[in-house]
Amino acid sequence: MRGADSCSESLLSTSDPQSRLYRKSHAAPALPSYLGHVLTDNRHGLVVNVQASLSEGTAEREVAAQMLADVATPGQPATVGADKAYDTKGFVKACRAIGVTPHVAQNTNRIGGSAIDGRTTRHAGYAVSQRKRKCIEQCFGWGKVIGPIGQVMVQGLDRVDQLLTLTMAAYNLTRLRTLAQLRPQSA
Repeated sequence: MRGADSCSESLLSTSDPQSRLYRKSHAAPALPSYLGHVLTDNRHGLVVNVQASLSEGTAEREVAAQMLADVATPGQPATVGADKAYDTKGFVKACRAIGVTPHVAQNTNRIGGSAIDGRTTRHAGYAVSQRKRKCIEQCFGWGKVIGPIGQVMVQGLDRVDQLLTLTMAAYNLTRLRTLAQLRPQSA
C-alpha cells in the first residue's frame, strides 16, 4: 500500500483522484477504493459511529482508534471486539490509553506473537466480544445488498463519507423497527 503523499501518478484514478488502489486479499485485484469504518454496540447491533477514509495500509486501525476515542466515556469501562488485523501493539496501546479494553482476535502466527495476552483472553467477556464482533458484517451486508454502498457512484472522500453515514442511518432505522417488534409489551 502506498500512502496519499507517496502515491505515484500511475496509481491515481482518472475518474476519482482521491481514491487509492486497495486489495482485499492476495487473490483479489487492486481496485480504486475507499475504506468504510463502522462501530456498533454489542447489545443491539446499532451503528454508533461511521467514517470513510482513504485506503492506506494502517488506516483501518488508526481510524478505529479515533472512532473509539470519540465515543468512549472516561471512567466507564468499555470493550471493543475486532479481528486479527487489529492485533498490533499500536492499536492495543491506543485502546488502553483511551480506557477501552481491546478484545481483538489473537494473531499467533505473526512474528513476535499476539499483542493480546492471557490477562485479556481469560475473561468471559472476551469470548462474548469474539462472538458479537461478527455482527458488524450485517451492517455492511445490508449496505451492499439493500443500500447503495455495493458500488459507490459518488466521487471524493467527503461524498463517500456522507453516503456511508446516510446508509448506516437507514440501517439503524430498519434495525430499530426489528428491535421494537422484539420488545415485550407492558401490561
